[in-house]
Amino acid sequence: MTRLLLPAALASLSVLTIGNSGVSAMQTAAPADAGAVSPYSYADLADLASIAPMVLQARIADSTVLKPERAPGLAPGHARFYVEAEVASLIRGSGPLAKRISYLVDLPLGTNGKPVKLKRKQPVLLFARPVAAGAAGAASTSSVQLVAPDAQLAWDPATDAQLRAILTELVKPGAPPRVTGIANGFHVPGTLPGEGETQLFLDTATGEPVSLVITTRADGSRSWAAAFGEIVEGAGVPKRGTLAWYRLACGLPRTLPLSKLAGTPAEDRKTAASDYAVVLGALGDCTRTRTPPKG
Repeated sequence: MTRLLLPAALASLSVLTIGNSGVSAMQTAAPADAGAVSPYSYADLADLASIAPMVLQARIADSTVLKPERAPGLAPGHARFYVEAEVASLIRGSGPLAKRISYLVDLPLGTNGKPVKLKRKQPVLLFARPVAAGAAGAASTSSVQLVAPDAQLAWDPATDAQLRAILTELVKPGAPPRVTGIANGFHVPGTLPGEGETQLFLDTATGEPVSLVITTRADGSRSWAAAFGEIVEGAGVPKRGTLAWYRLACGLPRTLPLSKLAGTPAEDRKTAASDYAVVLGALGDCTRTRTPPKG
């Protein structure tokens, strides 16, 4: 998104300094009400959290709707805002950051076809990256760029709690990597009629190994497991609403590319495709309420 050079707020020159790129404990999250559910899906939050170097909780201080000619690339049915906000908490990130920051955000028009009104002190979550400033390219402490045009979400306790849980998983050693496709695989019939095992090896963004094993017993029952790492023993089925589940449910192709099973007989490829469908069915849909950002 093109960043317009509008004057940054000068109301506050104080700076927050955070030296840890993990999840910050600068501000304790407000406890979510029992049974409260975020309006955003797990995938909505994980999509943004996975690519954002900085995650902030902030409060709207002021906002201005830009004229269409000053908003290149604006999607139809949206308005672009120049926003100034007070930082309440730097949840994830490192380096200095002004307590008052500015950024651009694209938001859908209201039901009346006009730009929505951003209320002052409205709490929001921002998924952003630092903005280079000056000839030397030093990062500005008073401006950020959202990782997606609409990467400003409404804050509420349930969303905050789910987001922090996701960020905690993301920074853990051995966190499940992003799945980008199927690398290869095979199916081996068992010793008894109806038995068999399909093994599929996945492509990942980091090159770390991830594999699926689907076992069929003689009675026709199937079980499967996902292994994140070299060791397959002890692998299990990821629980919905975890990073491992998200990586598979949102990263696996909807059908098994049979070309990846080179050298496997046609009948075994058919069985492998059926086994793969069992995995997809068990994972369920990767539900999103917003378009995933590119990154």
